[in-house]
Formats: sequence, structure tokens, C-alpha cells
Amino acid sequence: MTTRGFTGRRPGADAALRLPPGQHETDDFPVLSLGPAPVIDMANWRFTLRHGARPLASWNWEQFLALPRSTWRGDIHCVTTWSKFDTVWEGVMFDDLLAAAGIAAPTGFLLAQSHDEYDTNIPVADLTGGQAMVATHFGGAPLAPEHGGPARLLVPHLYFWKSAKWLRGLKFTERDEAGFWELRGYHMRGDPWREQRYTDDD
Repeated sequence: MTTRGFTGRRPGADAALRLPPGQHETDDFPVLSLGPAPVIDMANWRFTLRHGARPLASWNWEQFLALPRSTWRGDIHCVTTWSKFDTVWEGVMFDDLLAAAGIAAPTGFLLAQSHDEYDTNIPVADLTGGQAMVATHFGGAPLAPEHGGPARLLVPHLYFWKSAKWLRGLKFTERDEAGFWELRGYHMRGDPWREQRYTDDD
């Protein structure tokens, strides 16, 4: 599913420096998903860290909102070629999730798992050091369902399909396992500055 926002204006010099190859700036926030937003029962919502099938830590919604919170401001880039500048997100940094769970990452890879059964793979090295968060707010307001609310992953330095919507947990894996789009020809990492859109891109 898509919404409007795929056409962009010619960038100025400053904007051009912020645009990865093949991208254009949009003021809109296009919506892309496999289907409609899932209906999520917040009374039973849980976010769980797992190592394979084994739970490592889990929080309900109130507990999750009580975790240390951070704000991130910057640009996001979608593989469908739009980029949106100066977005503002609030949520729980991946590093703070590990600290709250009292663990170090047990493997070098994980799958982000969503309530609509979508998943995507991400190297742990792309999440640590303040690079990623589980976001619950966008632009100062609770994250809207169409944009992945109540909580979505935010990995802004990778193409936005890696920032899984409607997140229910992160599962550490022993190897780099392909997720939904990766099994269908998308790149295993998805760095927009290297234009890693599809499997055979460098």
C-alpha cells in the first residue's frame, strides 16, 4: 500500500548534499506497508527480546514507556526513492533496551518482528552506539498507526524498510537470516549511501 508523496522538487545545493544517490526530497510522509495497520490490543501489548526462541526480557506498554527515553532528529530515506529531512522521533534507544534487560547482545544479528508478521534482518553493529531506537513518538505526538504505532524500529542510516513498523520484539539470531523483503530480492543490509537496494548491489 502506498500514499502520495513520491514526486519531489529539484534539490538546492544544501539538500543535494543530504540526498543519497537516486533519492529526492519530499515534504510528505508516504505510507508503505504490506497491508492495513494491524489492530493491536494495548492491554496485551508486549515487547520482547529473544535469543532464538528463548525470551531474554519483556515489557508491557506501561513498563516500556517508563524506560529511559531519547529524542533523535535527522533524515530518513526510503528505498522507493523519497527522503524526508529533519524528522523528529522519541523512543527507547537499542543500547538502553540492552541495559534495561541487563544483557549484552548475545549474537551479531537479529530479526525485527512485527505484529503483522513482517520481519527484517539487521546486524547488531547497525543498532548499537546510539544508531537505532524503538520509537513511540513522531513530531512530538504518539506514533500514528499508519506510520507503525504504537512502536516501530527506527534505523535511520539504513533504508526505511529496515525500520519495521508495529514492532513486537527483536530476536537475536546466530546468523544473518533474511527477512520478508530480503527473501524477495532486497539487499541484506540496505545502506542508502551505497545504494544497496537489491541483492546484487555492492
